[in-house]
Amino acid sequence: MARRSDKAPKAPKEPGRIKQMYQVFTMTRRHDPSSVWWMLLGFLVPAAVIIVAGVLISGGNVFAMVLWIISGLLLGVLVFLIVLSRRAERAAYSQIEGQPGAVGAVLKSSLRRGWTASEMPVAVSPRTQDAVYRAVGRGGVALIGEGPKSRTARMIDDERRKVARILPNVPINVIHVGPDDDSVPLHRIARTLGGYKKQLTKAEVYAVNNRITSLGSKSGLAIPKGIDPTRARAPRPR
Repeated sequence: MARRSDKAPKAPKEPGRIKQMYQVFTMTRRHDPSSVWWMLLGFLVPAAVIIVAGVLISGGNVFAMVLWIISGLLLGVLVFLIVLSRRAERAAYSQIEGQPGAVGAVLKSSLRRGWTASEMPVAVSPRTQDAVYRAVGRGGVALIGEGPKSRTARMIDDERRKVARILPNVPINVIHVGPDDDSVPLHRIARTLGGYKKQLTKAEVYAVNNRITSLGSKSGLAIPKGIDPTRARAPRPR
């Protein structure tokens, strides 16, 4: 009779930091080939500027020159990682763009400080799954339509009237995310919200958010929660 082992199966080991970075780089390069050149420029330009400046300033001092070279390389690596992060985020969002719940993924993972929102829509069309999301921040209330303007305009107007009825003095901003030429792409939602003029204090944002939650959601339809863009994968080639 086989002896049963009391040891629990080991959990799969997560990849190390270097391997994770390589996976992110590979994914980004696959979906955005031009990102490789931007990352290369992000490394070479600041590194070259610091190294050349160091050689000129050090006046032949070898120790100082070495420090300048190391500083230049470290700065180049830092800028490289920043560019990689931005490009990877954009590549990840491009994989979920156009899917129901994509805006919710952005609101869940990429909102900047001063803004709060739910990954669930406040209104959704049962037929087309076009949706409207709501965010509250220093710039007031933002209504974000997911889908073509021609189909989301009426839902946004309905939500605007509801908000204006209980918050008549709070500015209401509208963002369209969809196939229209003047729509805001997914990766620019957080930047667009951050660009609104600050008109509310932190205390007022808190009060407005509490007040506006009384509206609830009138969608009546379960819509997929926001997709995590960091786990989005491209379809396998056939």
